[in-house]
Amino acid sequence: MTKNYSCGSIPVQMSRRFLLTGATASVATLTLGLHVPDVHAQTVPPKLTAKLSTVATFPKPYFLENLTVRKDNSLLVTVLNKKELWYVPPAGPQQQVAPVLLHTFSQPTTGILEAEPDVFYICTSNVFTTHESYLHRLDLRDWRLGTPVPLSEVLKFPASAGALNGCCLLTPTVILVADSIAGLFWQVDLASKTGRAEARVWLKHDSMALVPDNPVPNQPGINSVHYAAQTSHLYYTSTAQMLFMRVRVDTKTFEPAGTPELVARGRMWDDFCIDEDAGVAYITTHRQNTIDRVSLDPEKNNGPRYSVVGEPFSDELIGPSSVAWGRGPHEFGRVAYAITDGGLTAPRDGLVREARVLRIEFSSL
Repeated sequence: MTKNYSCGSIPVQMSRRFLLTGATASVATLTLGLHVPDVHAQTVPPKLTAKLSTVATFPKPYFLENLTVRKDNSLLVTVLNKKELWYVPPAGPQQQVAPVLLHTFSQPTTGILEAEPDVFYICTSNVFTTHESYLHRLDLRDWRLGTPVPLSEVLKFPASAGALNGCCLLTPTVILVADSIAGLFWQVDLASKTGRAEARVWLKHDSMALVPDNPVPNQPGINSVHYAAQTSHLYYTSTAQMLFMRVRVDTKTFEPAGTPELVARGRMWDDFCIDEDAGVAYITTHRQNTIDRVSLDPEKNNGPRYSVVGEPFSDELIGPSSVAWGRGPHEFGRVAYAITDGGLTAPRDGLVREARVLRIEFSSL
């Protein structure tokens, strides 16, 4: 099914234990001072069309949390509430495929990334109970569909971890992981001097924190993260505070270089993908059922909100939680894949739909 339109959040308990947990001595703890007008979207956005089609469906109730796109445009999808990892075969335009279950973990699955060709890292956390959190390595270099996937546990996070969420590569051997309950970034060094992966706090900031008295309950603090290498900025969303933020990264030390700054605010943003060439991010709103286009430059975000997909409302795009660029020829900046929870987090009309994997084709008018 295809439709044409013109133009990430984890349900976490508000645990005060993790709100009050102190960071390690090496953490850079900063104070939020966002005394600025509301900013939402690009001042004069280009006119775009977005063609939306369903690639795969999952039964109710499935919370598709995060995805990564492989070189052949197959997808790996984590399912938060089922503790699962799924494989979605490559699909052409307007083609639907059947997803395949690869593995069931002992904990809810959240962030996933590709660190080197066909080598992936997956985050899991006991979000609602013990908060134990782990990083797993998935090596698909010699894997064949129908055979068990080679998985190994590479790291148990410190006891102060709360709920791992989005993650990204900062360098080929350094991963940053957002912690939605602890309200901070973990740095994972895959090539530490000890010969095994190690984790430490990279940055903690007020903009990353939970909001215990939020009128919309069970929203995470810091949620998704992506590094923009061209400008050396790390971008992140903070769902409960409805913020899109960035912090400059020192290109020699890869430590935070200054105080995080506001890029945009006012939406319950979840995951996003970045087009540095165009200077924009496409951000899922999860509970608000849209994908918004936001400038990466705070100075250009003083106009009205700009939803590229979801306005008018689409029954396919209910609960969009994550989005990533396709990897086919000329697809970057033009073709993306998104996943949904079918409204499990925020049912529309009281109904939960099938969760979906979607293909989105953007084009200028």
